[in-house]
Amino acid sequence: MERTRDVAFLKEKTTAIRKDIIEMLAEAGSGHPGGSLSSAEIFATLYFAEMNVDPANRTDPDRDRFILSKGHCAPGFYAVLGERGYFDTKEFKTLRRFGSILQGHPDMKRTPGVEISSGSLGQGLSVGIGMALAAKLDKKSYRVYVLMGDGELQEGQVWEAFMSAAHYKLDNLVAICDNNGLQIDGRTFDVMNPEPIADKLAAFGWHVIVVSAHDIPGLLAAYDEARATRGKPTFIVAKSVKGRGVSFMENAVDWHGKAPTREEAEKAVKELLSRG
Repeated sequence: MERTRDVAFLKEKTTAIRKDIIEMLAEAGSGHPGGSLSSAEIFATLYFAEMNVDPANRTDPDRDRFILSKGHCAPGFYAVLGERGYFDTKEFKTLRRFGSILQGHPDMKRTPGVEISSGSLGQGLSVGIGMALAAKLDKKSYRVYVLMGDGELQEGQVWEAFMSAAHYKLDNLVAICDNNGLQIDGRTFDVMNPEPIADKLAAFGWHVIVVSAHDIPGLLAAYDEARATRGKPTFIVAKSVKGRGVSFMENAVDWHGKAPTREEAEKAVKELLSRG
């Protein structure tokens, strides 16, 4: 399908992604709903509006690349890949099962559309920098997008990567931080405060954009601004609500890595569909 900027369509896909997340986690009985739900608009806008990708031509050398650095949020990634047509959505029911193409963290050898296996936090941006450098050296026009968590910014390797990306002026690289303020052990502010994220990245030489992760037109405008930026990589601070869309999961750290029961899933899906 062609890329679209139709906001109503993108909202529908965002709701579908959230519904898929809830249903596959309930089926699996384990997984990470909180950060998957908070990233739903990011997944939808990247795969249906922004990135040059084609599920029928997955090895196109000119395709844009996406890396889910916070690999534990694989349910959201799988949801958008299935909705985009990389594999049959019936595979959702096999999440985390032995032999499934949908393991607990993305596996580039199993899952169509996954560029790099991820899950060890702090490594995705470095891989993205390698891809972006390769594009520059090969004189290719493809772009690289890396989705990170704010808790992940506590990893030392990412700061070396931030310095490297700015040094090499990788304006074909966009890092997006799902800035929901919560991680497995509690508030990021209490565990190891990464703020002020925007000021720190600007000081490291990045072009920084702050936007609501749940504002689809705002995200699209941020991607446009990133494309127009020359000589600097772009860092998008996407302010989000962990567990977005399901009231009993929102801003609740307990839902970082706990799957809903069948009854909770039914309640959540009903709420998602009623919100539209």
